[in-house]
Amino acid sequence: MSYAFLPIWTGIFKPLPRFIFSHFKFRNTCRVWCSGDRKNINRPENMEQVVADGAEVMVGDTELLQKKISYIRLDGPAKLQVIADFDATLTKYWVDGQRGHSSHGLLQQGNPEYDVKRQKLYEYYHPLEIDPTIPIYEKAKLMEEWWEKTHGLLIEGGLTYGAIKTSVANSRIAFRDGVIELFELLEKSNVPVLIFSAGLADIIEEVLRQKLHRSFKNVKIVSNRMVFDQNDHLLSFKGKTIHVLNKNEHSIDMAAPVHDQLGDVNGLADDPSSVKMRTNVLLLGDHIGDLGMSDGLNYKTRISVGFLNDNIETSRDSYQKSFDVVYMNDASMWGVVKLASQLCSM
Repeated sequence: MSYAFLPIWTGIFKPLPRFIFSHFKFRNTCRVWCSGDRKNINRPENMEQVVADGAEVMVGDTELLQKKISYIRLDGPAKLQVIADFDATLTKYWVDGQRGHSSHGLLQQGNPEYDVKRQKLYEYYHPLEIDPTIPIYEKAKLMEEWWEKTHGLLIEGGLTYGAIKTSVANSRIAFRDGVIELFELLEKSNVPVLIFSAGLADIIEEVLRQKLHRSFKNVKIVSNRMVFDQNDHLLSFKGKTIHVLNKNEHSIDMAAPVHDQLGDVNGLADDPSSVKMRTNVLLLGDHIGDLGMSDGLNYKTRISVGFLNDNIETSRDSYQKSFDVVYMNDASMWGVVKLASQLCSM
């Protein structure tokens, strides 16, 4: 999608200074890699146009990024929404020196036979998921087939909510530093956060409950949601299946506010239709495919932030071309907190 920017007339709003983040105190000298400056990629320098906080950052077009920030600020927080992937975006890629669990991968059903069956499905379908030779429409059918078979095994194997709690407690999953502060900032500004995941909403909620120990009235989850009976046994799944190739704003009707599950009754009053009226987007993801999460939204301005956690050398160029800002090497969320603070300021 191309971006059409309106002219900036003097007097309509206060223009941003060239170094728009000069009033923030940077924790460390950061390394910023910019398009057209590859000969200096190893030279540390502070670039206040880029939200960085002790992290290695790439920006493809600093001037375009600054324009996007200006337009979103002009419209104000009432027009902004945040769309975020969950695994390896909000959560860390590495935890205690090991690859962190995903929200789907951490689940131990409490029935070893069915854990093995689900693993065999993964071993069959995952290579198909990443096979670049399979047409997208065929791959979408395969992904839906994989997800529905997996969901069927969870039901057949007698999954309980107690098993979810135990799995999360025993898991190797942690949020990036700064995630709580990001959610607090956006909650204060009444900016909705939509967490898109092809995993399981109930597991993500339990991770939020156990790892953050609080709820946020503005955070909603767009993911596969379970239905449990009065004895906490899984009965079925609610609504359509959300998989890796269809987790976008077309699935927004599946969104459910986290506060409904965590006991906060004073939730933000954004229904799906009103969220779609928020036409400025801050998108967070760890795969180029996550850029599709804003499909279905006729957005005006989108700032995309990518987390390049691994395979830096082989993926650096493609990420830099695809995202407005790229944080490398499993960076914290502090840079995004600074960016969001700018977007929410008037």
